[in-house]
Amino acid sequence: MKQSTFRFKRIFIYAFLLLPVLNSCKTSRVNKTEADYIIENGKILDGTGNSWYYGDIAVKDGKILAIGKLNQIKAARRIDAGKRIVCPGFIDVHGHIEGSIFERPTADNYIHDGVTTVITGNCGGSAENLKEFFRRSDSTKTSINVASLIGHNTIRKAAMGLDNRFATAAEQQQMETLAEQAMKDGAVGMSTGLIYLPGMYSNTSEVSGIAKAIAKNNGIYASHIRNEENGVRDAINEAIQIGIDADIPVQISHFKVSGRANWGRSKETIAMIDSARLLGYDVTIDQYPYTASSTNLGVRLPDWSLAGGTDSLKSRLDNPELHKQIIAGMIASQEKYQYPDYSYAVVAYHSADTTLNGKSISAINILKGRKTGMIEEAETILDLMKAGGAQMVYHSMNEEDVKIIIRSPFAMVGADAGVSTGRGMPHPRTYGTNARVLGRYVREMKIITVEEAIRRMTSLAAQKFQLTDRGLLLPGYAADILVFDESTITDKASFENPHQFSTGFQLVMVNGKIVLENDKHTGTRSGTPLYGRAYVVGRLESGVKGRFNVKR
Repeated sequence: MKQSTFRFKRIFIYAFLLLPVLNSCKTSRVNKTEADYIIENGKILDGTGNSWYYGDIAVKDGKILAIGKLNQIKAARRIDAGKRIVCPGFIDVHGHIEGSIFERPTADNYIHDGVTTVITGNCGGSAENLKEFFRRSDSTKTSINVASLIGHNTIRKAAMGLDNRFATAAEQQQMETLAEQAMKDGAVGMSTGLIYLPGMYSNTSEVSGIAKAIAKNNGIYASHIRNEENGVRDAINEAIQIGIDADIPVQISHFKVSGRANWGRSKETIAMIDSARLLGYDVTIDQYPYTASSTNLGVRLPDWSLAGGTDSLKSRLDNPELHKQIIAGMIASQEKYQYPDYSYAVVAYHSADTTLNGKSISAINILKGRKTGMIEEAETILDLMKAGGAQMVYHSMNEEDVKIIIRSPFAMVGADAGVSTGRGMPHPRTYGTNARVLGRYVREMKIITVEEAIRRMTSLAAQKFQLTDRGLLLPGYAADILVFDESTITDKASFENPHQFSTGFQLVMVNGKIVLENDKHTGTRSGTPLYGRAYVVGRLESGVKGRFNVKR
């Protein structure tokens, strides 16, 4: 990536970061201004990674008015933090909330976990029309702030369907045009899901071309890379190369190494990120703190078998020869990754038969009366696919790798979840990701400090996704604020009983409104859409007044 371009972008970003502070200087010097709230007696961790200090925070009209000893400022209400931690609201950089946020706009699972902003549109899948998505989000009124990437799979499907082939020149141009429009509509960047339909059939050149259109519009490139198992090294290199080709910041999603054959390789993969950054490439990662992943059942099948979608797959399965080839490909993959059976694969939600939720493929195989064996279990998977597929939980990772990745200073936190509607047996990350980092890996295991964990969840995420008035406690910034007890913060959700909220939060404030108090959701829906740089610049150039990353 061109370093001169990086310097210009950095200056541009810093200028935006400073604007709220400069605009607030006069306000913060007023001695007798009445605030909406003053959170007093707090152990303030401002999101920079600096050590805590005791102080008060005044909030007025959705923004932070002042920070310090604020006895001279009157307030409609004073909230005693009781020397608990006061910090910026958490920014979840990896969400999938396109549909579920409208089903449950209070986003309870996120709010109870301290999350005030979610970046959705990950893994290549987003709303097709982001202008309409943001309009609907704004009119629905959500409890969390919502930003979105544009999905490469979404763009590719619109341009060329689910075909297993490379794009023509005309289709490539169409995808780049769609990407640019999405950026102007408010996207913060583009995501890929290179193990999913139809992105799995793209080549590096196609993705780089679209990423260049994103880069022109001040976006980032977030990637669910092509392989997180044996081919993880090549997949990371591809993501970095796309960043170089397009001169665009790179975010590698839910960074991990999967499959027994790869346990311990996190030292190698983290070293690749460190090396890229030493060379001047803006590459960062995110992680959920669990040894299980969650995605669809179809990833267990050979890529070629999925081309064209569900109807095409069913047709292939009805062909005896193709059916045999699909089974052979599944068995070969199992052996390559050193899985002796499918007991690691557990159904999270199968709409055709919800009694299977929470059961492993091995257990379901036995329920169907089949013999124990890899081929028989593969046939059970194909039965589930013909019945509509399933969302799965895959117990395929190693705790030592999780700890190595969490030590990286460039690792943010992302639950890789949606808004919970209470159905099925979802991955517990849906409820407990941030609390688990703070409870297990900070307090109990002391892998990283609380200051560092909060920096990753707040200012690092805001910086990467260019959310210019979020992620820090500063006068003029949006009043997304948490108060929590570091000695009691706990994730309650488990694989056996996932529908449990995290505990330990005294207060969650979104845009200056109290959304959670003493571990109870108030029902307040004060979130707002957060728009990318291209949208903001476009509005400014057209003379439209307004603040585009805060409630208008």
